[in-house]
Amino acid sequence: MCASERSAFSVVLPAFDEEEGLLATLDALRSALKPCGRPYEIIVVNDGSTDATPRILEACDDVTVVHHAENRGYGAALKAGIKAARHALVAVMDADGTYSPAAIPALVDRCATASMVVGARIGRHVHSAPARSVAKWCFRQFAQWITGTPIPDLNSGLRVFQRSVGERFLPLLPDGFSFTTTITVASILERLVVRFEPVDYMPRLGRSKVRPVRDTLRIARQLLRLGVRLAPFRTSVVIALPLFVVSVAAASYHLGRLTPAGLAALAAGIIVLATGLAAEQRVRRRRGLAVADVVPSQ
Repeated sequence: MCASERSAFSVVLPAFDEEEGLLATLDALRSALKPCGRPYEIIVVNDGSTDATPRILEACDDVTVVHHAENRGYGAALKAGIKAARHALVAVMDADGTYSPAAIPALVDRCATASMVVGARIGRHVHSAPARSVAKWCFRQFAQWITGTPIPDLNSGLRVFQRSVGERFLPLLPDGFSFTTTITVASILERLVVRFEPVDYMPRLGRSKVRPVRDTLRIARQLLRLGVRLAPFRTSVVIALPLFVVSVAAASYHLGRLTPAGLAALAAGIIVLATGLAAEQRVRRRRGLAVADVVPSQ
């Protein structure tokens, strides 16, 4: 049970063609939040839905609805919800039935001593598509390397954070599915307190909006961009290592003699490391400033 004297919170649900899961999700959310003893609001961002989602929301008098005339993307919907939130704490959750709303009160409580609490999909019941697991594992390894921190779940769609955290990172947060990956990595790199709590993850209701190839490439690009801008030296090591491997392999193939190609790879690796080290020193000097000052708006 939440203590009534503690701060209120806003729950933001992005919804794009979620007619199959939205009503059940909202009912479960109300049932989970009413006993918690905190003031709260529910915000649903209708992100250009073309199914029955708008009609379902019309009948919800206790829900604040933000309408997008056209589909802008998962991250854009979350950013709109954060801007509309009235309370200091913001919880975000998918509207497709994959997460249990019953986990939110506990995450809100734990956010009293953290900037962000992530519902990590490592609970007893976790449904995960094997085809996406390899890419997620690779992204998580890279994120753990550049942050120097274990990350049980990089892009969970269930989390609670201080609204000021979302506002701080708005210039950096993308409009697509890499929103959650970005806010996780950026928060850790900016030395904010990020905690992970196990939650269950159920099969979604309705059709997935994820486009595997396109969205995977976008997340990879965004992670690399984050690394270059917020953890440049560690990122430069990842980029330089293959160049050094190419140089060594070329020298071995030619019996210890550096070929022009091998020499070019070696020089490129050294330049990448030197550039990364210089950028790291600049980032460290600026650490503590708002991310908007460190990372230019996109």
